[in-house]
Amino acid sequence: MDRITILCFLASYTVALGLELLYQLRPLVWSRWLALLFGAAGLTAQTIFLAVQRPPLIWQFGWMMILAWVLAIFYLIGSLHHRRLSWGLFVLPLVLALVGLGAAFGLPPESERSADKLLSFPSAWKTVHEALLLLASIGLCVGFLASSMYLVQAHRLRAKTLPTHGLRLWSLERIEAMNRRAIVLAFPLLTAGILVGMVLMWHDGLSGWTDPRVLATGVLWLAFAVVVYLRYGYHLRGRPVALLTIVTFVLLVGCLVLAHPVGQGGGR
Repeated sequence: MDRITILCFLASYTVALGLELLYQLRPLVWSRWLALLFGAAGLTAQTIFLAVQRPPLIWQFGWMMILAWVLAIFYLIGSLHHRRLSWGLFVLPLVLALVGLGAAFGLPPESERSADKLLSFPSAWKTVHEALLLLASIGLCVGFLASSMYLVQAHRLRAKTLPTHGLRLWSLERIEAMNRRAIVLAFPLLTAGILVGMVLMWHDGLSGWTDPRVLATGVLWLAFAVVVYLRYGYHLRGRPVALLTIVTFVLLVGCLVLAHPVGQGGGR
């Protein structure tokens, strides 16, 4: 089991994406089921890898890998539940991008994997902090996927593409509802996660308030707040909301690639 490497599930997800593209060009049933088989194989390998390595979320590697793992589950569930939709063509590239980004950072050294234990606050609150931010990140990923699908579907409608040709997606109304639910769920989770993190830093007397990741998280929250305000205050809809959601997702990725102020160069 410990011989499973990143290359195992990265290759499986890549083959699954290739088969999804093949199914798009030639809708043969076997190619879709084979894509699901490779996707399931990749998810199994990644699950074993994460169970063995147990990468901490405080490191960029762990965060990217866990996010990719959750999205891989979404790919399988969505593809099985909505077999006629081009769901995999949107989810799998994001899964591959996150895995590749995590691999670029690499596993943290064994001696530094417990760096987050420098905090003296009860471990339950650290878990709550990580869980809230992880759930918010998942919500933003879903919002990004919905926004991407919205822009593609809107372009198809403007080009008057026949529904039976090209990508098969939900209606604009349903995609917009998906994006709306993702925003509604993710913003409160992000807010709560940031507040818990601030309490943790204040309790332990950390001096990382001007750390790039802390400042970037503040920018992310402000950008997200603007999206929520425009969506519900000014009832902004459609393409502008989709574009703003994508920008917010890019800011999220920017936050995740920065080192955490605790255990990765941060300190007291």
